[in-house]
Amino acid sequence: MSEHTPHRPAPTGAFGIDIGGSGIKGAPVDLLVGELSADRVRIPTPQPATPDAVAATVAELVDSFHLSPDLAIGVTFPAVIQHGVARSAANVDDSWIGTDVTQVVSKATGRTALAVNDADAAGYAEARYGAARGRDGVVLVVTLGTGIGSCLVVDGTLVPNTELGHLEIDGHDAESRAADSAREREDLDWEQWAARLQRYFRVVEDLFWPDLIVVGGGVSKKHEKFLPLLDLRTPIVPAMLRNSAGIVGAAALAAQGVALD
Repeated sequence: MSEHTPHRPAPTGAFGIDIGGSGIKGAPVDLLVGELSADRVRIPTPQPATPDAVAATVAELVDSFHLSPDLAIGVTFPAVIQHGVARSAANVDDSWIGTDVTQVVSKATGRTALAVNDADAAGYAEARYGAARGRDGVVLVVTLGTGIGSCLVVDGTLVPNTELGHLEIDGHDAESRAADSAREREDLDWEQWAARLQRYFRVVEDLFWPDLIVVGGGVSKKHEKFLPLLDLRTPIVPAMLRNSAGIVGAAALAAQGVALD
């Protein structure tokens, strides 16, 4: 920035959208506190969830709010996202692969947009506003659900698309044995599942040496049943933001992207 360029204050608000296989949810976000500033709206995900159909639903959702025209939009998407482009597709149509999600959303809404992997959005929200707020260094956020999602934030900067649920550990794709779905599928008790989590997290901490691990996903509400059973050198804590994390994180990253333009 040159000395003649006027300083633009950081945005205090943005709009977050969480695109999932069953629903598309959105709300404006107060970036000063990391909270929704209005009730979230949910619209069922169209089937098939093609780019045109999803874009139309996103536009409908945004239009249901009275937003200032310069408000940035952040979108979480269930895929690896490289520079706005989907490189995979989970629970949406395969025609998204190779599609510029950022461009599709921007065109449909007429607004500046930014697309981000869904686990990255939720994890970034935890790092900035939630369980890892104020922590420097390497923060790893892991969501335990149908699979294992991961998000790596280093000194406040997101390292995107880590996909650490797919580490091969003892000859297995990690999430096939340590995800919450494996606990339910195999009817594991908490001690049995914790033994698998212990193996998973020990490998991850040996690779990345995080300063803090945050555990999210629906099962984190029962954290007292399994986190105390783990013996790690890294502090490990439950996530705080729950269902709003994706929307908040997407909005925060979108506003950050606009501020850096």
